[in-house]
Amino acid sequence: MLKQVAEGVFTRDSAFVQFNSIVVQGQDGVLLIDPGVLETELVGLADDLLLLDQPVVAGISTHPHWDHLLWHPRFGEVPRFGTARCAAAVQKLFQNANWKESVGMLPPDIDGQVSLDLFGLITALPANTEPIPWDGPEIRVLEHQAHAPGHAALLIEERKVLIAGDTLSDVLIPLLDFRADDPIGDYLTALQLLEDVAGKVDVFIPGHGSAGGADEMRARISQDRAYLYAIRDGAVVDDPRIGPSAPLPGLSEVHEGQLQRLAHRRSGD
Repeated sequence: MLKQVAEGVFTRDSAFVQFNSIVVQGQDGVLLIDPGVLETELVGLADDLLLLDQPVVAGISTHPHWDHLLWHPRFGEVPRFGTARCAAAVQKLFQNANWKESVGMLPPDIDGQVSLDLFGLITALPANTEPIPWDGPEIRVLEHQAHAPGHAALLIEERKVLIAGDTLSDVLIPLLDFRADDPIGDYLTALQLLEDVAGKVDVFIPGHGSAGGADEMRARISQDRAYLYAIRDGAVVDDPRIGPSAPLPGLSEVHEGQLQRLAHRRSGD
């Protein structure tokens, strides 16, 4: 079911890694942000939208990871946006004739429950486009390179809402993009970008995990910075998102994998 988190802004959570789909009401319809993940959940989201009595007029993917690039026929054939880098990353994926096999390597617990029929049909926003072209409240695109190329955080100033994409999560540690030249530096730059607009935010919504208010947003920025500084400097990591009491299984292994990849980079391997 949709949950209202601010005026005209709703979320719907997924069984997959506490994923948040986001709905923003406009004048003549709604904008869908990162709708996902399971096929049954997309159908449920379409059913929920009937209660709002507004059609879908546009969509946007915050970044080019598979769980943020899904769609359902019931949402309609409408523009689906992403940053230019996001769209380019998807087009690069499509150049591989076997792209469905690589995308289709889904976790075993959801294998067969995700449809790729309308996957990744993203139109690139012109560089430095502000706002997103639609008939709703002005939405600023705050592009950064943390976690994935062309990652877009979305600021709805009129409603004091920030859609954070896959940052500021209370269940996931900062997940680095190791294809980048400086993945930690990129992530720290993104956190500063988000901190710079924190005074304009009453509610933020991460891609995975729970939404929160302004104080919680600043706390998560601090927590993510502490994690990044620790793995950068080789210090002990003290983070509740990893370890035996972590909210999601497997995060300790992901953390160890990031440490190993950073060590390989430092050794020149």
